[in-house]
Amino acid sequence: VPAVLQNDELMNKQHIWWSAGVIDYDYQQALDDKKQKRITFKEGTKALAVLNNPDNVPWLQKDPRMCITLKTWLPLLNSEPAVLFTYRHPLEVAQSLKRRENSITLQHGLKLWVIYNMRGVQNSADLCRVTTSNEAILANPQREVARISRELTSKCKVPEPPEGLKQEDVDKFVDVTMQHNGAQKAAELANRTVVKTFNDGGSCKVYEYASELNMKDSPRQYKEEMDMYMKAMQIYCDFKSGKAYETDYEWPDVN
Repeated sequence: VPAVLQNDELMNKQHIWWSAGVIDYDYQQALDDKKQKRITFKEGTKALAVLNNPDNVPWLQKDPRMCITLKTWLPLLNSEPAVLFTYRHPLEVAQSLKRRENSITLQHGLKLWVIYNMRGVQNSADLCRVTTSNEAILANPQREVARISRELTSKCKVPEPPEGLKQEDVDKFVDVTMQHNGAQKAAELANRTVVKTFNDGGSCKVYEYASELNMKDSPRQYKEEMDMYMKAMQIYCDFKSGKAYETDYEWPDVN
C-alpha cells in the first residue's frame, strides 16, 4: 500500500492520475521533485524500508501504476529487481474499467490498456523480465506458475521457492469459474464475426464486439473506439507472438 500511495503522489505532482494523462509521466521530473523536496515521500520511505531490506528477498510488488513510475523507483532500490510481466485481453480490461468507473468509456479503457502495457514493456526493457498472460495462467495455473518460477530463478537469479506449488495453493488463489468462463468465451467467439487477423497465417483473430455506439448515431466516437480497439488488438497479438517485446517494436500513437 505505501508504494501505491506514493505512486499517486508522484503522479499528482505532475497533474496526472492513474486514468488521466499517464502517458506524459516524466520519471526524471519525479526524481527531481523528490530530491528538491517538492513532494512528500513519506509513503515511499515506508515502501523502500521493505523493498531494500535483504531479509525480505524475494519480495513482490504489484501495482499497475509501476508500469508508469518504475524508472523513478529503480535508482532508489539497492538492487535491480526482476520483472514478471503479464497481460490480459484488452477488451476484458476496458469493459472492467468501464463497469468500475462511470467516467471511463470503452475507448478510454482501451487507450489505458495500450499505455500501461506500452510503458510496462518500455520501462522494464533493461531489466531481467519473465512474461506470461492471464490466458496462460487460467489455462493451467500449476504448470504456468511452475514455469514462471523456474525462469525467475534460472534467468533472473531470484531465489528458488522452498517448495513447489501445490494444487491446494492454486485453488486458494485461482477462481475455477474463470477457467470455465474461458471455455464458454471460446464457444461464444466461434459464433462471432472475425473482423481482422494478425500474426503469421492470421493465427490471432480479432472478433467483433457489442459496442454501445453505432456508426449512424455517433460516427466519430464509434470510429475512434474501433480504431483504438484495433490498435490494442494488434499489440495483444504481438504479445502472443513475442514481437511486442522486441527492442525495435513500433508502438502505436494514442495521443
